[in-house]
Amino acid sequence: MQIGIAGVAADSTVKKTKAIEDNWIPIWNDEFEFPLTVPELALLRVEVHEYDMSEIDDFGGQTCIPVSELRTGIRAVPIYNEKGEKYPSVKLLMRFEFVI
Repeated sequence: MQIGIAGVAADSTVKKTKAIEDNWIPIWNDEFEFPLTVPELALLRVEVHEYDMSEIDDFGGQTCIPVSELRTGIRAVPIYNEKGEKYPSVKLLMRFEFVI
């Protein structure tokens, strides 16, 4: 999974989790911190790939959420396919915390 911020140049960054192989319900338990200079223009971008030892990574889904719309706590984040259509029963469970 790739997770990052799209925004002004000073805030834009991408980080990756470790690959989890052969698991229908992957759990990453990774924490990422994104210091922001202009949070009102920042978007949280999440991209999920299916990793396979014998082939290249396959696109699994993505979402992009304005940081200004995120709320503290555990949230079920919807995921969209490459056409921008929401997967009806797929969500990422994510915890958000904001430090001032």
